[in-house]
Amino acid sequence: MNKVVIIEDEPAAINELKVLIGQEEGFELMGNAGTLDEALHLISRIQPDLVFMDINLYGCNAFDILNRLQTIPKHIIFVTAYNQYAIRAIKYGALDYLLKPVDEQEFKEAIERVRNLNELASREQLSLTESALQKKQAPQHIALPSVGEVRIIPLADIRYCRGDGPYTHFFLVSGKKETASRPLKFYESMLPEAQFLRTHQSYVINTVYVKLLISHTTVVLDKGEEIPISSRRKQDILNRLIR
Repeated sequence: MNKVVIIEDEPAAINELKVLIGQEEGFELMGNAGTLDEALHLISRIQPDLVFMDINLYGCNAFDILNRLQTIPKHIIFVTAYNQYAIRAIKYGALDYLLKPVDEQEFKEAIERVRNLNELASREQLSLTESALQKKQAPQHIALPSVGEVRIIPLADIRYCRGDGPYTHFFLVSGKKETASRPLKFYESMLPEAQFLRTHQSYVINTVYVKLLISHTTVVLDKGEEIPISSRRKQDILNRLIR
């Protein structure tokens, strides 16, 4: 049985989550808290497997709590009102989230991800998200989730990305290839537009490594990789690369 706690200070959101958790087999709600001290006491006492946590609480935020815990809960699902900076920051850390009001289908999908995941949420992921939230700008690293692990890599080390259905392959400066279990579209929305460019349905490139263009149909990177340019993206790409 997975022990669950709710860290939230809005009664409507608490009640909503209570109902949804109660419908899930294998998950037991052990309590809720709405302040920093209450949250620290509850989490330390229960040692939950899963925490639903609002990012912004009265008088504190989620990271004020998480940074004070000796042991991070295995699974954390942030709950937030729509906020482009918060959502972007959570994605950079490869952490999970739900938007208020919580959609029942999205809740079930989040629970299913908890059932299927084995890795612990890491302090590095939380630190990445916290930093992005505070600065309200893209951090210099990104977390890449794959089966059983999450790797954190510098954005500057990404030469290009290739989409492969539900996966994205990252080709790095070191020559290594890292594969993440998210589609290319997910990462396109996160990578800084000033540095990264979608050239094709299956490719995003780091413009720092562009060497030349061939017949306006192919981008060649500095190590000789040939990246196709789709016809419908050609003009935008040329405007970016030829100045």
